[in-house]
Amino acid sequence: MADRPVSSVRRCATPIVHERLLRTAPGYREARERSENAAWAGARGAAAQRPGVTQIPVVVHVVHNTPEQDISAEQVRSQIVALTADYRARNADVDRVPEPFAPLVGDARIEFALATVDPDGNPTDGITRTATGVAVFADDDAVKSAATGGADPWPTDRYLNLWVAPLVEGLFGYAQMPGGPPETDGVVVAFIAFGTVGTVAPPFHLGRVATHEIGHWLNLLHIWGDDGDGCNGTDFVDDTPNQAGFNLGEPEFPHITCDNGPNGDMFMNYMDFVDDVAMVMFTQGQVARMQACLDTDRPTIGAEVPGGPPP
Repeated sequence: MADRPVSSVRRCATPIVHERLLRTAPGYREARERSENAAWAGARGAAAQRPGVTQIPVVVHVVHNTPEQDISAEQVRSQIVALTADYRARNADVDRVPEPFAPLVGDARIEFALATVDPDGNPTDGITRTATGVAVFADDDAVKSAATGGADPWPTDRYLNLWVAPLVEGLFGYAQMPGGPPETDGVVVAFIAFGTVGTVAPPFHLGRVATHEIGHWLNLLHIWGDDGDGCNGTDFVDDTPNQAGFNLGEPEFPHITCDNGPNGDMFMNYMDFVDDVAMVMFTQGQVARMQACLDTDRPTIGAEVPGGPPP
């Protein structure tokens, strides 16, 4: 593997994309308001949740400028496996959740599978490959269009589109929150942080950049509410403690901020910025929010499959 710098900060550009869409995308602000209203209702049991387990079909667009960036199918598949484990609370490291937070762990009842049928009804392995002359992509959605060196999405009302590409240094991924333009809907992840084998390296080597970003795609916010360290932000989820900004690395429990003792920050949550080995859970409140997103924002994506709570 070629030597390359790996930042220790999980830079997620989703809030930047969100602010840009608020300024530029007609109807986005109103769509976000509708989404938040649905999430509020879902959190209070006022909206029906999809029964059972939803399996979401995924297409992975591998956009590569060098041979190394043209990641293997094995690496792609490793990410899908990791996603399903994380979202079903079947990840082997869920036992790292501290005892006071353990009763809050939620099974999102969401699984992921590479698409087996393309938009034209033909068999597919769920992976597209695009050679590009673009050396690195930023958070401007250029990777999502063939016209700007990337790959066009498959219909975003039927597939979760994941783009894997070389990103500017320090950027590991971003997502489009529900309510944005269909032609840019989906998730972007750096090729050095996608999956659990191949081109990945610690501290982002367990597929959790994608776990985090897909959380945004399913309407989750950063756990500290994106207000810096002001203790005034919120992720609109009742069972995630308020905290002062993001956490990095592998914090020791408890890490107390914002008068949130005795248990402190839920830094082991997938929506914080800690290393992959330190983030291991969603909460039941976050699950309710994601299910409300499937019910209202993304009603046409995914299909129910047999499955129950984790053993």
